[in-house]
Amino acid sequence: MARRTYPTDLTDRQWDRVQGWIPAAKPGGRPRALDMRPVLDAILYIVVTGVQWRLLPTDFPAWQSVYYYFRAWRKEGVWQRIHDALRALVPRQAGRHKHPTAGALDSQSAPTTQVRGVRGYDKGKNVKGRKRHLPVDTLGLVLMVVVTAASVCGPAGARMVFGRMGGACKKLRRVWVDGTHRGHLLQWVLSHLWFVLTPVLRCQGQRGFALLRHR
Repeated sequence: MARRTYPTDLTDRQWDRVQGWIPAAKPGGRPRALDMRPVLDAILYIVVTGVQWRLLPTDFPAWQSVYYYFRAWRKEGVWQRIHDALRALVPRQAGRHKHPTAGALDSQSAPTTQVRGVRGYDKGKNVKGRKRHLPVDTLGLVLMVVVTAASVCGPAGARMVFGRMGGACKKLRRVWVDGTHRGHLLQWVLSHLWFVLTPVLRCQGQRGFALLRHR
């Protein structure tokens, strides 16, 4: 019987794009019995809907098997490789080089549930939870994500981001940041990295949200 389709399922074209990055079965032991496409569809269903693993609809492969591949691919860096490869396609379609030369960095604090995990309190935003540190290129495409406790300040989170930048960021020459990233961080970046930080400040006396150039 054919499996039910879900809005989160990959299209044939999307599957053709990513199937080459799915690791082949390891030699030895029992042959792989599962088709990887429904496994990937199941992972996307979990990520988009946010349901618990045990609540995965039964017409997907068993949730234990799906979770095994999700965790194994995360440890092996498969997700990062897929992300980097797909992200590189978009600039090429726009007539740009696949590796950006400029980008922007910011962070966002978000409340969390009581599920175990790192959390802290962001006094500035009055948020108890976690903080996402996000560098993006000039098209707004995410280069990577670093998640910390909300109590981690912007400059400390930026150092974590810069310490994990891989080949996709090797041509960066300038990164725009907000005013919280000034001070010692600017000099540290000049001394240790291959790009410069350029703070973009709000106009004096400005209140509330305002769209700032490069930010």
